[in-house]
This record gives sequence, structure tokens and C-alpha cells, in this order.
Amino acid sequence: MGKQGKIWGSTEAIEVNPMAELHRIEVRAGYRCSVHRHHYKWNGFYVESGELVIETYRENSVTDKTVLRAGEYTAVKPGLYHCFVCTRDTVAFEIYWPEPMGDEDIDRLDQGCRVEDER
Repeated sequence: MGKQGKIWGSTEAIEVNPMAELHRIEVRAGYRCSVHRHHYKWNGFYVESGELVIETYRENSVTDKTVLRAGEYTAVKPGLYHCFVCTRDTVAFEIYWPEPMGDEDIDRLDQGCRVEDER
């Protein structure tokens, strides 16, 4: 995959496999990435140097802002619109991993029953 230029800086995939992705990003002060969401992936951010503000957009027009400085980490769960805003030139790592399938993956209308009892 290699290094890719972005309007806000650059991203480089270090590891990409079916279970996780690790990207090194360089972000220029005064820029932000697109506002986006991942349907099934968590999006983690670890700042090596500089400062990023992770904005998450919730219902009722509420915006949460988490300021990350060197050595700090946060993660955005799947389904939330979010972006990062760079306040100082920054080097950071983005980590992606899928939401594990568990009990949340199924919606049940009933608990099942004996077929004869249903008639």
C-alpha cells in the first residue's frame, strides 16, 4: 500500500491484515481529515508527537472533543461520525480493528418454542 499523500498530510500503512490495521500519519497544523464513520471498525489514535483533537459527533448535535498529546490514546467506536483536527504538526498512529461479533450481532423476536404450541 505504501505512503499516500492527503490534503492534511500523509498516511502510511505499516500493517494491514483481516484482523487489524496500523497506519502512521503525519498531519499538518491547521488541517483536519474528512468527517466520516466506520460501520464495523474501531478507530484508535495514538499521538507520538504534536497534538490532535478527536471530534466525535453524537445525536442531538452534540460534539465530543478529546485532546491528545504525545503518549496519549483514544478510540472511536463503530458507527460514530468523527474526524481529527491538528493543532500542531503531529505524528500519530491509527489503529483499526473490527467490532467482534457477539450477542450484539443478533436481534431476536422471540425465544423459540415447540412448533405444535404455536398453532
